[in-house]
Amino acid sequence: MSDYADIWSYLSSGPLIWLTATLFAYAAGDALFRAARRSPFANPVMIAVILLSTLLLITRTDYQTYFEGAKFVHFMLGPATVGLALPLYDNLKRIRTALVPLACALFVGSFVAMGSALGLAWAFGLDRMFLLSLVPKSATAPVAIGVAEEIGGSPTLTAVMVLMTGIIGAIIATPLLNALGVRDWRARGFATGVAAHGIGTARAFQVHPMSGAFASIGMVLNAILTAIAAPLVVGLFF
Repeated sequence: MSDYADIWSYLSSGPLIWLTATLFAYAAGDALFRAARRSPFANPVMIAVILLSTLLLITRTDYQTYFEGAKFVHFMLGPATVGLALPLYDNLKRIRTALVPLACALFVGSFVAMGSALGLAWAFGLDRMFLLSLVPKSATAPVAIGVAEEIGGSPTLTAVMVLMTGIIGAIIATPLLNALGVRDWRARGFATGVAAHGIGTARAFQVHPMSGAFASIGMVLNAILTAIAAPLVVGLFF
């Protein structure tokens, strides 16, 4: 056992071990997702989070140590988010034909996401730091973390809330929209992108290409609107 402990101590001191663990955890989550016939309840990101959390608990590894190794994945969130602007450009004609309903859906979805989070957190008596960290939870992670820093929230807590929002949105979006009888792939995708950012967008692409394209549009536009509106909302209530 002493030899195994020494080996683990050596491996865990190198940053690449946690990047490797992150990639393997997602690969395992994706394999289980495919084995479950792409069921929304077998979300690969959720599975990867559970696997990594279990590993960190077993090895008693703190978050900072893990992040030092996996920060390359975090860095790639920025370019990946910018890359999702391509569907926005490719679908400009479709956007123009539905500009008014898309704009209404964007404003309602974005402000309801911020307002409902603040209202629920306030009703449960959560402190100011938690309240401010919740405001940008429906924006994609790079934007949400930047907004949280600007308005005085905790970037780490915001990152957790963003992850939970995306996973929950990706799981419930398809069955909920089916139950509501929403058949238009543009509407389904846009709603998912606004509410559940990148993780929801990935799920939308798995369901239908058009849904994924409009989820990307919803995610990008909501990120822009949240970055502008969040400080105004905080200034209004605090």
